[in-house]
Amino acid sequence: MPKHKNVLISNLYEIKDGKLIRKARKCPRCGSFMAKHVNRYTCGKCGYTEFTS
Repeated sequence: MPKHKNVLISNLYEIKDGKLIRKARKCPRCGSFMAKHVNRYTCGKCGYTEFTS
């Protein structure tokens, strides 16, 4: 059994005006990309957290 799931590139990026743009949310505090968890988004760089309902 594989250790990790396969990730499709189309789920992470989209094409706008001929350029690849990342779909992930950016941190309002430091500008890096935030990790998506089950009930929250967190920034690994500065620790900022947004909870979702």
